Amino acid sequence: MGQYVKEALEQGYIRPSTSPASASVFFIKKKDGGLGPCVDYWGLNKLLIQYPYSLPLVPSTLEQLWGARYFTKLDLRSAYNLRRSKEGDEWKMAFSTSSGHYEYLVLPYGMATAPSVFQAYINEVLREFLGRSIVTYIDDILIYSTSWDQHAAVEQWCQCSEQVWAETHQYLCKRLPLTSERLIEDVE
Repeated sequence: MGQYVKEALEQGYIRPSTSPASASVFFIKKKDGGLGPCVDYWGLNKLLIQYPYSLPLVPSTLEQLWGARYFTKLDLRSAYNLRRSKEGDEWKMAFSTSSGHYEYLVLPYGMATAPSVFQAYINEVLREFLGRSIVTYIDDILIYSTSWDQHAAVEQWCQCSEQVWAETHQYLCKRLPLTSERLIEDVE
């Protein structure tokens, strides 16, 4: 826990807090085997007004992939930490550890509105490509195309963009780790 707090302070994700609010924090196992922090915002989540932004539906997402031949999957590292929390709301996201009381300056994991807020954010960042060569689902981005030239251009934009920070790339996937694998095989 101490190491996480130290790194989060250094990165500017959290700051010391004097907030009257407090939630407990624990770690969950991530896809890569590492541990990720999750704050128990159960009390706060009951009071939150839901963010009116829907997550993408699987059927409409799969429809966009029809005819594509090239795929690159990007998984954004610490995705929620790319989004600054609303100024003035930091005190609501306070948490306590044995080393002190802190509050988030970025969107924390554990808030009920976080997936919708981040989906809206990443869709805004990638707006010019949505529905043409990119589909997104929270922190997962799939670049797809029918030609290699188109694919390389979009992929280069994503890699060079300061707003998009990718941890993993899987180039020229023939089989994607998605529930849509069968459809993609049928398309080939």
